[in-house]
Amino acid sequence: MITGFTTTAPAGGVLPAEVRQVFERSSVCEYTSLTRAGRPVTWPVTPYVGKGGTLDVTTGLSYPDKAERARRDPRVALLYSDPAGSGLDRAPVVLVQGRAAVRDADLQANTDRYVREAPAKAGSGLADAPLFLLRGLTWYFARVYVEVTPERVTWWPEGDLSSAPRTWTCPGGTSFPRSDLAPSGPRLPSRSAPPVDWRPYAARAMGLGAPVVSMVADGLPVTVRARSVVRTRRGFEVLLPAGVTGSPGPVCLTFHRSSGTGGQENVVLLGSTTGSGDLLEVEVERALNDWSLAGGAVGRTWSFVRHAKELRKRVRAEAARRDQPVPAVRR
Repeated sequence: MITGFTTTAPAGGVLPAEVRQVFERSSVCEYTSLTRAGRPVTWPVTPYVGKGGTLDVTTGLSYPDKAERARRDPRVALLYSDPAGSGLDRAPVVLVQGRAAVRDADLQANTDRYVREAPAKAGSGLADAPLFLLRGLTWYFARVYVEVTPERVTWWPEGDLSSAPRTWTCPGGTSFPRSDLAPSGPRLPSRSAPPVDWRPYAARAMGLGAPVVSMVADGLPVTVRARSVVRTRRGFEVLLPAGVTGSPGPVCLTFHRSSGTGGQENVVLLGSTTGSGDLLEVEVERALNDWSLAGGAVGRTWSFVRHAKELRKRVRAEAARRDQPVPAVRR
C-alpha cells in the first residue's frame, strides 16, 4: 500500500492552470488498471480530454484487456510524468485516481474520433496519410475508449519529486458514470505467452530511466514515478517521491521511453515488496509481453504492421462479440 499524501489544496476547488495544461497537451501518460486479484498493471498510452471533462485513454479493439479490466473494476489511475511531445517546460508531475467507464457501444463513433485525434497527438506520422492507406489500418484505428472521472488529483509542482505534493479531491456528490454493457461470448485467447525469464527484460529496462511504480492504497491504485532505481539480485530498489510511502503488497514496475515520432520502448515487470517506507525493495516475479516499437523508421514500421493479419481477425471477432459491424476508417 501507499499512503502519506500531503493535502494542501481544498476539496472541490478548481485545478491550477498548469495541471489542466498537462491534461490537454500531454502526448503520453501511464494508465493503471487492476486485475481480478487486485494487482495493478500499468502501460504507457496516449491521453485525451473528453467533451464532458473526463480524461480519456484508448486500447485497440483487437487487444481490449486494458479496457476489460476497467469494466470489471472501475478503479484506475493515470500518471502524467513524461513531458515528451507536450512542449511544456517544468511541467508538474500529475497523478489522477478516478473511476473508469468503458465505451464500446458504438465502435464506429470511437473509430471516427480516433481517426480525428490520434495521428497528430501521437506523432505517428499518419496525420497526412492518404485515406486509402488509413482504410487498410482498421485493425489499428478500431478502438475502445476508457473515460476516467477524477476522484483525487495529486501533483508535484514543476515536476520536483523531492518536494511535497498538492492534492485535490472531487466535490461531494460527484457522479461516476457506468461502463457500457460487456460483450457477449467467450473472450479471445491471449495474443502470445508471457516471457519465461524476466531477467533479460530487466537488463534492458535499466537503459530506459527510472520506472513508474504502481501499487494499491486505500482501495485505489497509486501510480508514481520513482526518483531513482538500482538493480538488485532479485529485482530493483526504488525510491518513491516525497509524500508517498509504501508497504507490503503487489507492485508493477513500468519502464518506458517515447521518441515523440512514433517510437516507443516498454518493459513491464510484475512483482511484490515486503518492505515499507519510501525506499522499496521490489522482488520481480515475471515480465509482461513486450510491444515496443524501437529502432529506425523501417524497423518501427515492420513491427507495427507484421501482426496486421492476426489483428484483423481479432477485430472482426471482437466486433461480432459486441453485435456490431467492423467499423470503417473515414474522414
